[in-house]
Amino acid sequence: MKRLLGDIREIRWRTVGIVAALLAVLAAPWWGPPFLSHLSFFRVHNVEVSGYRYVQPQDVLERLRVDTTTSVWTDLSELEHRVEMHPQIKSATVERDLPGTLVVRVTENPPIAYVTTSQGLRAVDKDGRFLPIDPSRIAIDLPVLARADTALLHLLADVRSVSPALFGEISDIRRTGGTDIALTLHSAQVRALAGISAQRLTDILPVEADLARRKARVTELDLRFRDQVIARTQ
Repeated sequence: MKRLLGDIREIRWRTVGIVAALLAVLAAPWWGPPFLSHLSFFRVHNVEVSGYRYVQPQDVLERLRVDTTTSVWTDLSELEHRVEMHPQIKSATVERDLPGTLVVRVTENPPIAYVTTSQGLRAVDKDGRFLPIDPSRIAIDLPVLARADTALLHLLADVRSVSPALFGEISDIRRTGGTDIALTLHSAQVRALAGISAQRLTDILPVEADLARRKARVTELDLRFRDQVIARTQ
C-alpha cells in the first residue's frame, strides 16, 4: 500500500513538473517552440479536418505531408500554404491541440456550374477554375455552361448569394449573340441583357408566383426592358 501511494505521488509530481516546464517554455516565445519540437511528447499522432464538403479529408492529409516524426511545433503557416494549394480549398487554418493533435479547418471554393469539356461535364468555381469534383461520385445540381465564361459565372455566384432558390431553378445559362443572354429555368426561358444584376434577375420571382396562381403556361420571361418583366404565355 505504501509503495502504491509512493508511485501515485511520483506520477503526480512528475506530471506537475512536466506542466510547469511546459508553461515555462511557452512563456519564452522565441526559444520555447524550438526546444519543445525535439520532445517526442509533442509528435503528431492525430490530425482533425473540418469544414470540408467536396474535398476528401485524405486529400488534406496528403497535402500536409506530416507523420509521427513531425512535431506539432512545426511551422503552421507552411502547413496552411500546402493545404491551400489544393484547387478545391480557398483557405485553411491549422491549430495545435496539445500535446499531439493538429486541427485543420478548411474553407472550400464552392462549385458554381458545370462546363462542357471533351472529358464531359466538369465543375468550376466562379473564376472558371476547374475543381476536382467527380459528378459521378458527388451529385450536385448546378447550371451548365458551354464554356468557362467568367462574367456568367460571377453572375451565377451573385444569384446564389442573393437568392439560392432562384439559383436552384437555373438549368443552363448562355450568350445568345450581341448583348443578350438566356437562362433556362425549370418553369420558363429567361432573356436578359448580359450586364444584368442578380438583384434584377430576382424580379422574375413574384411574376412566376403570380402566373402560377393563375395557372398560366409561361414560355418566356423577358427582362431586357427597363423596370419591366414581360411574360410571354401560351
